[in-house]
Amino acid sequence: MVEVSESIKSMAYEEGFDLVGISAALPLDSESERLKEWISRGYQAGMTWMDRTLEKRSDPRKVLQGARSVISLARNYYHPAAYPTASAKISRYAWGDDYHVVMEDMLKGFVRRLEERFQGKKFLHYCDTGPVMDKSWAQRGGIGWIGKHTNVINAAIGSWIFLAEVISDLECEYDVPAVDHCGTCRACIDACPTEAIVEPYVLDANRCISFLTIENRSDSIPGEFEPNLNGWLFGCDICQDVCPWNIKFQTETDEASFAPRRENLNLKAMEVHLMTRENFQDKFRGSPVKRAKYEGLRRNADALLKSRDLDKD
Repeated sequence: MVEVSESIKSMAYEEGFDLVGISAALPLDSESERLKEWISRGYQAGMTWMDRTLEKRSDPRKVLQGARSVISLARNYYHPAAYPTASAKISRYAWGDDYHVVMEDMLKGFVRRLEERFQGKKFLHYCDTGPVMDKSWAQRGGIGWIGKHTNVINAAIGSWIFLAEVISDLECEYDVPAVDHCGTCRACIDACPTEAIVEPYVLDANRCISFLTIENRSDSIPGEFEPNLNGWLFGCDICQDVCPWNIKFQTETDEASFAPRRENLNLKAMEVHLMTRENFQDKFRGSPVKRAKYEGLRRNADALLKSRDLDKD
């Protein structure tokens, strides 16, 4: 089984993944209990699909019959570019091309090689698209621990990583789960302008700028949060920007698709406010920003204009 795991990892690295770890496809009992508690407190906000898929998320064998292993994968997306003054900010993960597309292509290549090498075995892959607790599997597979801001942190490159999984009925040698190294640090908790990290390792999505500007489907952003958007038009990177593990270890990605599109680093709120639907489609073609939809992005821009008078002149 050692040879099997080494072969899998070698193929994953050759396909461009930066991190890979393998864990036994056993139920996520304690993790699913915490998820149930989180949902019971209403912290999932409008993401009701999380409740509907809870049973499958708790056990990969309910996703793939006979599952024996979960191969966790990660790709670094960090780029050191900075925003000009008064820009309407987009979260770093959405600066370039849609990671779903990039990662899907990598996963297809990886799975194709797995199927050739291990004929007769099943391989089911996901990248933020299925009933999988990807952060928990990344932690179990040794890729990194789930930090107090609820993002996965790798000790070598930080938390600017996209996650993916391959569930298989192939038995492997399994990695040691990652150990938490957050210690007494409260940098992410103290830096959050909306106090969304209500306690260590617990995020209230109702208060999170990323949820409010992306997944939120209401016509407006609650007035109590508008003054604290800090210029964020789509998503938010504050909790990761202040993380000591990122400050010390973040490393620039070698994936050209994640390099920032120039216009994404110098957007103006008024420009978005005046944008037509056709402008929106053209400007953000192939970009994760389309997740917010035209109405949502204009809503966000209007909130910025109201709260901070960004670029009204």
